[in-house]
Amino acid sequence: MRHILNPQLQFGETDIGDIQFDPYSRDDIPQILRGLQYIYTTPAICEEVFKHLERIVPEGIDAGNGRPGMELWDIFVLGTLRLNLNCDYDRVMELANEHGTLREMLGHGLVDEDDHYRLQTIKDNVSLLTREVLDDINQIVVRGGHALLGKTDEPLAGRCDSSVVKTDVHFPTDTSLLTDAMRKVIGLCGQAGELFGVLGWRQFEYNFQCLKNLYRQAVKLKRSTSKDEAKVEAREAQIKAAHEAFMDRSNYYLERAKGTVKELQKIGFAGAIVEEIEYYMAHAERQIDQIRRRVIKGETIPHEEKVFSIFEEHTEWINKGKAGVPVELGLRVCVLEDTMGFILHHQVMEKQTDDKVAVSIIEETQARFPRLRLCSFDKGFYTPQNREALQERLEKVVLPKKGKWSKKDREIETEEEFVAARKRHSSVESAINALEVHGLDRCPDHGIEGFKRYIALAIVARNIQKIGATLQQRARAAAQREARAQKRAA
Repeated sequence: MRHILNPQLQFGETDIGDIQFDPYSRDDIPQILRGLQYIYTTPAICEEVFKHLERIVPEGIDAGNGRPGMELWDIFVLGTLRLNLNCDYDRVMELANEHGTLREMLGHGLVDEDDHYRLQTIKDNVSLLTREVLDDINQIVVRGGHALLGKTDEPLAGRCDSSVVKTDVHFPTDTSLLTDAMRKVIGLCGQAGELFGVLGWRQFEYNFQCLKNLYRQAVKLKRSTSKDEAKVEAREAQIKAAHEAFMDRSNYYLERAKGTVKELQKIGFAGAIVEEIEYYMAHAERQIDQIRRRVIKGETIPHEEKVFSIFEEHTEWINKGKAGVPVELGLRVCVLEDTMGFILHHQVMEKQTDDKVAVSIIEETQARFPRLRLCSFDKGFYTPQNREALQERLEKVVLPKKGKWSKKDREIETEEEFVAARKRHSSVESAINALEVHGLDRCPDHGIEGFKRYIALAIVARNIQKIGATLQQRARAAAQREARAQKRAA
């Protein structure tokens, strides 16, 4: 049984619309809470947001029966708070249980001080939000922000750029990835032995420690910088011998794991753990092959054959040529911001570069916001085909060309409107930096769906904070005017 939010106030509770904020506070929490208050107290926005939140309730669940679950409003509030503060679930739990104003926003009063949230409850419920639901809510939030600023009828101008959101992975080497895979294989086989009585893995923790010692011996060896050929050959032989020992022990445990899989398949109800063991065995076998080819045979492994994490397989090796940032591990995310500072749309770029998404992100944004008439890009989005396709969809395309100008290019890129839009384009970097500060520096959620949900929630949270910051600014200005009037009256 789930409810949006109990509309009946209990003794000691404060109506969300009556929550007061310090207008002089410059902290993030009052901004995000004031933005959420605006959503809740604006009937047209509130109704639409609640309608979409109901979609996260699994089918077949009766809202009137069963044990009460976390209210959908609470899920939304805690989810946006987590991203806006760029914090982990432990801090979200602490704030939800101890922060007075936040508890008022969650619908709690003085008489239910013992009604506390548990860590796993918050994790399980916030993960119910989906990127589709959040994308629909973001459109409502942006329109609400436009209405707040009185910009509901004007044509929209946008700025588009991309950045890398890092995944929560360590720096990948073929030996460390093999160690990760073998840790999971040996650990899962050990669990199978404890759960189903399969023999042979009683000392699985000791087995992995032996394998890890061989891994450390292999990685400690460095290639010789000596010019003495005898010393170089001796060191190369040591490196190969250490890697051979590491691979041989890994193959030994993989053969034992194959026998364990056969035993588990006979049981019949251990399909899930069998599938997981086989998944990590495949990773281990690939890494053994790549280590043998690289270290023993001296081959160079093609980039397309490499995997950069066995847990977050969507992770890509990205080199954008930034000073001081030789490589980033994650995925590119393209965002389109309007001139009022709201993120209209975003797109997660899986194995794509900027020039591959220039047209699609405009098409998707215009489907959500038909008022978009102008958009600026940087040179990374340029191709002749992109410029032509975008000119069919936008009244003005600000897409600078790579390389030398032709006479026509010079005419286009020296127009007054083009130059002005190019000068304003750098503001999107500020928006991207704000997103990174508020959650989009590194994604701790697992899997590609978790990654996309995390990005979508960060976009929604940032737009809500933008609304809250505007309201805070207005309240501060009003408080300052009142203080000046009182001073003159005195």
